[in-house]
This record gives sequence, C-alpha cells and structure tokens, in this order.
Amino acid sequence: MAEGGPAGAGLAQTLLLVVLFVAALSALPWLIRRLQQRRIGLLPGAAGTPSRVLSSVAVGPQQRVVSVEVGPAHARTVLVLGVTAQHISCLHTLPAASFAAEVAAAQSVQAAQTVQPLQPDAPRHATS
Repeated sequence: MAEGGPAGAGLAQTLLLVVLFVAALSALPWLIRRLQQRRIGLLPGAAGTPSRVLSSVAVGPQQRVVSVEVGPAHARTVLVLGVTAQHISCLHTLPAASFAAEVAAAQSVQAAQTVQPLQPDAPRHATS
C-alpha cells in the first residue's frame, strides 16, 4: 500500500481539477448574465436607467405598435416603435413629458365621453 500513496494523490488532484473545471463552466452563464444586467442598468448600483415599455397594441398577427420610454432620468424620451417578426422601426419620437401630457388629455376626453348621462327612453305604452 505504500506504493499506492503517490498515485492516489495524483488521482485526487486530477479529480479536484475536473470538479473545479465543471463548476467554473456551470457558473459561467450566471456570471455573463449578471455582467450584462449590470451593463444595461438593471441591477442596483449599476450605471444607467432601464427602458420601460409603456404600451403595446397588436395590429396584426405578428405586428405590434409599442411605446417605450428610454434615456437618462433627466431627459427621458418616448419611442413609438413598429415591431414585426423581422424588423423594428421607429415611427415617432417625443419627450416623455409631452407624452404624459398627451396621455392625460386623451384619458380625460375618454372619461368625459363615458360619464355622459344616458337619455331616458320615451315612455312605452303597454299593448295588450
């Protein structure tokens, strides 16, 4: 058994290296995802501000109109995008403040139209 000692140590060292290599390979996707999130600003303490989808409307089977708020906090911009399965195109760009004002105005008009009282029907005479 005295001769098996150095060979057993070499085998244990090789096994340890294989286990560390597999652990490093399995941790790599998590590390890459974490670095990408930090880069685009999704983690606390990261630089930048994340984008935010404000609305999305389907206009066809694989076609949407999407409004997205992007940019730094002091200069947010709203992009209106046309999105298909193959292409994304910018349809309109406007400052976030003016977009918020337009949305508020549209909501107040819509609320005023739905609150209008219904006209009473003319009295009906029962016919027997």
